[in-house]
Amino acid sequence: MLNRLFLLLLLLILAIPAAHADDERVVEVLVKGNRRIEAAAIANVLKTTAGSYLFPEQVDEDVRAIFRLGHFQDVKAEISRGDKGTVLTFLVTEKPVVREIRIEGNKEVSTEKIREVLEIRTNTIYSPNDVAKSIKKVKKLYADDGYYLAEIDTRTEKRSANEVRVLLTVKEGDKVLIRKILFEGNRAFSDRKLKKVMETNEKGWFSWLTSSGTYKEEVLKNDANLIADLYYNNGYVNVKVGEPVVTVMPDKRGLEVRIGITEGEQFSVGALGFKGDLLESEAELAKQLKLKTGEIFSRGTLRGDVFTLTDIYADKGYAFANITPLSKADAERKIIDVTFDLEKGEKVYIDRINIGGNVKTRDKVIRREIKLAEGELYSATALKRSKQNLMNLGFFEEANLATARGRADNKLNLNVDVKEKPTGTFSIGGGYSSLDGIIGQGSIQQANFLGLGLKLNAAASIGGKSQTYNLGLTDPYFLDTRWTLGADLYRTERDYLDFTRRVTGGDIKAGYPLSDTVSTFWVYKFEDKKVYNLSAALENNILTGQAQPVETSATTSSVTGSITRNTTDYRLDPSRGMVNNLSVEVAGLGGTSRYARYIGNTTVFFPAWWGTVFSLRGEVGHIQGIGKQVPIDEKFFLGGINTIRGYAGRTVSPVNTNRPFLPVDSSGEAARSLNEVYLGGDTEAFFNAEYQFPLIKDAGLKGVLFFDTGNSFDSKAAVFDRFLSSYGFGIRWFSPMGPLRLEYGIPLNPRAEIDQSGGRLEFSIGGFF
Repeated sequence: MLNRLFLLLLLLILAIPAAHADDERVVEVLVKGNRRIEAAAIANVLKTTAGSYLFPEQVDEDVRAIFRLGHFQDVKAEISRGDKGTVLTFLVTEKPVVREIRIEGNKEVSTEKIREVLEIRTNTIYSPNDVAKSIKKVKKLYADDGYYLAEIDTRTEKRSANEVRVLLTVKEGDKVLIRKILFEGNRAFSDRKLKKVMETNEKGWFSWLTSSGTYKEEVLKNDANLIADLYYNNGYVNVKVGEPVVTVMPDKRGLEVRIGITEGEQFSVGALGFKGDLLESEAELAKQLKLKTGEIFSRGTLRGDVFTLTDIYADKGYAFANITPLSKADAERKIIDVTFDLEKGEKVYIDRINIGGNVKTRDKVIRREIKLAEGELYSATALKRSKQNLMNLGFFEEANLATARGRADNKLNLNVDVKEKPTGTFSIGGGYSSLDGIIGQGSIQQANFLGLGLKLNAAASIGGKSQTYNLGLTDPYFLDTRWTLGADLYRTERDYLDFTRRVTGGDIKAGYPLSDTVSTFWVYKFEDKKVYNLSAALENNILTGQAQPVETSATTSSVTGSITRNTTDYRLDPSRGMVNNLSVEVAGLGGTSRYARYIGNTTVFFPAWWGTVFSLRGEVGHIQGIGKQVPIDEKFFLGGINTIRGYAGRTVSPVNTNRPFLPVDSSGEAARSLNEVYLGGDTEAFFNAEYQFPLIKDAGLKGVLFFDTGNSFDSKAAVFDRFLSSYGFGIRWFSPMGPLRLEYGIPLNPRAEIDQSGGRLEFSIGGFF
């Protein structure tokens, strides 16, 4: 009896929720309010479906799932009960679509630049979050241009029930630049010293040109790191540099930047030691270090010493050598002991050399510049030299060399990836040269002919004072050897101050590298020469015995031998290193000319601060006759853009002006031309000092300040007796037509009636020295 009662009670308990569930079964799920988004796409994310039971928690989850689709700004759930049962309806309100973005009020920043940074786009769903991001980006765009107080307002306008127009209104305000950079807590370095290491500058006289004083948040944050590096590299290892604080000055006409500094104590270098795998004695390793006991500690120098030791081990095949500097600071003695822990690892060999990116250039042209070979020991120095050689070819915008694991743990593949640039040019046009007057010219040049590295040149130019025709071909690796072989045919005619010179000739040239930095070059040339149109002044000098007779027709058969040492980092545009050249030309192997010419020159490049370069160049030359006098057209004439700027071309030489018996006309110009003749010198010496600095780095535009001095003399004994000097400025640009120079030289000791008052503007297109 009790069992029956228990069973009946259990059935009643189970029947109650079952009956309730039957009453709350969903018979239909509807979606209303959607226009663009199909109901089926919404239904796919719902867990409540027709026939399932109705649970409030499940409905809430379905509402959130619809929201997560990102297309709706409002979602509601409604439950209705009818004769057939419970109906669940989701009422959705779709987000509007942005059909138009209008920008107003902008003058200093173009509409195109603003649109580029916007997060919102036309024909996409309107998002307040994207609008907020857009406002932030536009404000940064204005701040980077100096409009720190620019305000950006946005509003929306309905175009239809489901479409909006976004209006973005800009209130630019005045340009606000950084007027003051202030430091707090600095004692070791002056404010001026700290400002020099920063990329951010205060507003200056030329801010309109250089953008100095413009506030850029990322740059200013990095400036704090640069200031810290200055302290670290001068022994202040515990320095703390605070984050820059930027505020608007009370008059709202400028910004003020404050940077707090806690310097700490200055430390010196204590004991230096080595442990681990020593390939050389401690004394030999210590010689390679720039850190020295007793000197001020420098984190930058320590970093450089780690690289030096790493390269020493890598040059011996230990590509994975691990050099760990272990430093121990003694706060009482204010010294830092450094021990270099050396772990050589395993010797590594080059497995395969893979070359990619070269579409035109043959693999062998690239491979022969690589100073590593398959199967050889790895060398860090050879790897760096290979990259330098590839860039020096001038064929590539980029040359990236990277290593990857080879077929064994002790082997590395060398992957060489290059990005080619155009190496051929064709031009035809006209221009004006400071030396030759109006010029018409055409040329074809190919520095990588047939992709074999051959240098082809065919050029012609016709100017008011000159005509030049040239055809040449040079193979820098003749028959895949290290010999350079080439030949040229040429014809030139040029009007000089006292005569016209026409030369037709050709040459054969050969060269061979003695090492990575030293090479020899040999040239044999044969020329047929005519000298005519002698000036009245020169003819009178010849008649009076003040000038030697001019050989109006001659042939020259000469051999020139030269040796060059080049240690520059990048030969097309060096920033460090040296170029030394010594050449000797002997004419007399046939032909009628008999002379020997000796020229030596040296150029040194020094990297300076902020990407600037200081260079010094000097050249000394002498020519002597062999059994006969040196022809006047072979003598040294200086002046002009390639020697001593500020003085007219070929006028820095011995000159004869003392001829009062010559006729003078009323204008005085004829008298000047008759009373001056430039005789040329048999000895030359000149020197140039230059300071180059970037103007627009990405465009390759540079500025230059220079000082020139020198002269040519009629005897060796007169060398250094009297130098003519000048100074000036100019710009240099790696233009599509080649390196362009535009320079203004001012003579320091101008010669009466010869040199222009004030100075001389000159330009050229060609290689730099």
